[in-house]
Amino acid sequence: MTFFTPEREPCRVFKRPCGNTLLALIIIIASLVAISSTDEDYYGLLGVTKEASSREIRRAFKKHALATHPDTNPKSEGVHTRFLRVRRAYEVLTDEDLRRKYDRYGEKGLQDSQEIDGYRSYDFYRYDFGVYDDDLEIITLDREDFDMAVNSGELWFVNFYFPNCADCHDLEPTWREFAKEMEGLLRVAAVDCGYSGDVCKRKGITSYPTFLLIKAGMDEEKYLGDRSKESLTNFTMQFVKNKVTELWQGNVFGEIERAFVSGIGWIITFCAETGDCLSSEARQKLAGMLDGLANVGWMDCSRQPDLCASFDVTSSTTAYFSPSIQTEKQSTLDKVARHRWLVSFSFGQAGLASHKYKKLKVLLKDLHIQVGKVDCITQAELCGSLYIQEPSIVVFKGLGINEFEIYHGGDMLYEVASFAKDSVRAHVTTLRPGHFPSDRKEPWLVEFFIPRCPPCHTLLPELRKASVQLFGQVKFGTLDCTVLKELCRKHNIRSYPTMVLFNQSSIHGYEGRHSAEGIVDFVEHLVNPVVVTLTPDTFQKLVKRRESTEAWLVDFYVPWCGPCQALLPEWRKVARMFSGIVRVGTVDCGKYQSFCEQEDVQAYPEIRLFPQSGSHPDRYQSYGGWSRDAASLRTWALESLPRASEDLSPEDLRKHVYSGKEHWVLDFSAPWCEPCQDFAPEFELLAHMMKGSVRAGKVDCHTHSQACEKAGIKSYPTVRFYPYLGSSKDQAGEPINSRDASGMADALRRHLRQLSARSPRTSAKVKDEL
Repeated sequence: MTFFTPEREPCRVFKRPCGNTLLALIIIIASLVAISSTDEDYYGLLGVTKEASSREIRRAFKKHALATHPDTNPKSEGVHTRFLRVRRAYEVLTDEDLRRKYDRYGEKGLQDSQEIDGYRSYDFYRYDFGVYDDDLEIITLDREDFDMAVNSGELWFVNFYFPNCADCHDLEPTWREFAKEMEGLLRVAAVDCGYSGDVCKRKGITSYPTFLLIKAGMDEEKYLGDRSKESLTNFTMQFVKNKVTELWQGNVFGEIERAFVSGIGWIITFCAETGDCLSSEARQKLAGMLDGLANVGWMDCSRQPDLCASFDVTSSTTAYFSPSIQTEKQSTLDKVARHRWLVSFSFGQAGLASHKYKKLKVLLKDLHIQVGKVDCITQAELCGSLYIQEPSIVVFKGLGINEFEIYHGGDMLYEVASFAKDSVRAHVTTLRPGHFPSDRKEPWLVEFFIPRCPPCHTLLPELRKASVQLFGQVKFGTLDCTVLKELCRKHNIRSYPTMVLFNQSSIHGYEGRHSAEGIVDFVEHLVNPVVVTLTPDTFQKLVKRRESTEAWLVDFYVPWCGPCQALLPEWRKVARMFSGIVRVGTVDCGKYQSFCEQEDVQAYPEIRLFPQSGSHPDRYQSYGGWSRDAASLRTWALESLPRASEDLSPEDLRKHVYSGKEHWVLDFSAPWCEPCQDFAPEFELLAHMMKGSVRAGKVDCHTHSQACEKAGIKSYPTVRFYPYLGSSKDQAGEPINSRDASGMADALRRHLRQLSARSPRTSAKVKDEL
């Protein structure tokens, strides 16, 4: 049994018992202990391993749903409850974020997640759920692998469908026949827009079924014809490279020689009066399948009898002519250290299938990635130095022997090709004991993982994206804990994936969402920290005994709480917004539980504002809003702080702004103007940021319409800067076009620097202000 709360609800904790409530609380706690001891094994419920992919989990759930659905077992006792438990296991294990929290914290980590509502009938699971999951020729793409697939360089024809769409179901047999017909020529795929709605939304899918032909580097083509297999085939064959050359006495030897020089062989069909001659359609499909691997040609032996005889051909036949290439004598280490390579490491048995090996050469040639093989039986020393202990695919980046990354994904060709392309563009390195960054001067972000861990695989592409954005600031590495167990034990790695930033003697564990944006935000915060990590001692010293003019925002959280994790990047945004205005901190209540109980923290995350203290340092305000985004938190905090902007009358304008000896920035607005209300927190934040340099004022143009007309105000909100130049000011002022606080502050500081350069008279004053 598990208790669930709405998605945005805080993670609840119990208050300390008091008086007559103690006995009742003991009973509740005892029942919860009993519940926690019977936590479900979600993997066991579905009969899958912890390494199962989303597709394997989906297939397992469908099998359970068809066998145990309440519609087919109406009289079985407890069948409905059992089915709901299995459905909950499926929901959690196919959601990347929930699965990661479940793997790390068990059901405790799911307390803040909302169970999906809605009852699905037996017929839904029989006819609408996982429609193409069991088809070998059709690849079901979802939100996890769609981008990787279509960016691999292969040609994809994708059917976007919806489960309860009648036309989609009518198409199923035709789509299956079409997929078999086109096997080897292109990838035929399907996307369930009920399950992967975000993918369909990104691709602009508004009706079902919709067909898109997709290939990296090519404009997408939408198919609008009828849905017969013949029409689908004719459409796709337009985009398949399928050149077939007719060979004759005048071109045959030149064509073959040119291909041989490039290492490309020939498949030639000789068409005579007897025997089996490949049809024109079959030759075209063969050329499409072998594009870049071999040239396809044919010869008419009725018109070229002597030429066919020179090839010892007496009846129709098809033959392959292989190029003869001398192998360059250069060591494997020299090759992979100086050039980009994808290498298949095997142990006597076959590694990459031969056809995949050859096709990869074609898919990767644009990025100058060569493809090779190494047998670890004959090159044991090389494999041992790289800690390769089982058949593996490795990408060497051409930047030295230590710059490589081992592949841990699936064996589909598009998956391998996509990995290779991403890897050479990114800056992620597979680490070994001698290259672990424990004593390096530069900071390293290391992902500790195990190969058969789906959340680990999902994180790796995000890690590569982050490595590109942070190139030159932080180095990135991965460490396989099944191979380097001692290193993982040394760093107390207990769950996967775990990310740690090593910065000389400082070590920081990653807490946040598994996205490139989250990783970049985490690293930038460590390089230039804006949030103070508080302990009970520093909380007393910095917050409780703060200066009377100082204010603090504090987030009390626990690591396993989903809303707490979601708040982290927003909290750092808040800290940057209020830099120099309000200090921002966090308290880990998982580490300091008794302290948080002492502070009467009852839910996570608990956000408190400790205002400028005066005579009440213990006073605080708790945030009770529903939204925990940075903008909402900013608005709430500003309402609790003393105002930095001033309301101005026409007399104030004349006396202080136009005739005064200070710099002013004004917000001209009206109470009925909705954009003005949205803009108000930004301007108030600007007022705090520029306090002491530029005074900030607000003019109500509804009440003081004539004053606004004289100032030339024609729309709301309008922001104008009125600098003091040693004489009276122009009532028109200087426009400030930005509408966010940081942008407006930058614009004002530029104006002040220009004033300093122009006017020696105000130079000293402006320098002091800056």
